[in-house]
Amino acid sequence: MKAPAGDRRARLREMLADLKMPGALEAVDGILAQADSGAVTASEAIEELLSAQIVLRNNRRLQAAMRSSRLPAVKTLDHFDFSFQPSIKREQIESLHELGFLERAENVILLGPPGVGKTHLAISLAIAAAESGRKVYYGTLAALIESLTEAKAAGNLLRRLRVLTHPALLVVDEIGYLPINQDGAVLFFQLINARHERASTVLTSNKGFEEWGGVLGDEIMAAALIDRLLHHCHIVNIRGNSYRMRAHQDLFRPAHDERRQEDGS
Repeated sequence: MKAPAGDRRARLREMLADLKMPGALEAVDGILAQADSGAVTASEAIEELLSAQIVLRNNRRLQAAMRSSRLPAVKTLDHFDFSFQPSIKREQIESLHELGFLERAENVILLGPPGVGKTHLAISLAIAAAESGRKVYYGTLAALIESLTEAKAAGNLLRRLRVLTHPALLVVDEIGYLPINQDGAVLFFQLINARHERASTVLTSNKGFEEWGGVLGDEIMAAALIDRLLHHCHIVNIRGNSYRMRAHQDLFRPAHDERRQEDGS
């Protein structure tokens, strides 16, 4: 004799609670109602139940990552406007988000002028890594060097380097935006050297590699640094207009049109 449907539902909720599946537990009543009405098949109901748990798990991982990794915002690949940056190879970016480069401890370097989406893509890679259960950490180059400088002054440099070597993915943002002194360049080199072939680093820069010597204040140091970064590396060159200037383009167009009229063109 079959148990009443209400009893089965109660046992199902108990099992989900025992398995520590709060996402599925929260969604189970609604999904069973859809199944009872014939809106979904049994296999579809099971898929939705498991999907609810996966969504909750990923959200919790992301929340934990946001607290520990210092990611400045949530930026995902779904919200990246490829149509505005046609120079980007979409297949390359989507392939990187499958995270195979993390398994191989490879690096990713995003190059391009300000505002073209480098940071967005770097953060989206970090979020994908966090959702997969990997530890991630974000910092601008200036902030990372400041933390290393403070650790060195306090006699804790080796411990700080170990902390920054541990994450499966480290994002180093804004290389080239602020000048770095020689001491800072040495500390940055030590960090990259510590992570070399051990863990992946994603870097963004508005400067080409030939300009990194000027950024770091030392051509030899820059060459050694680039050599390690490029040993196992994916390079994404972005050529295009600034996302941040899109909303203001109309402000510049009238003045440009007036000049053209004055010139008789």
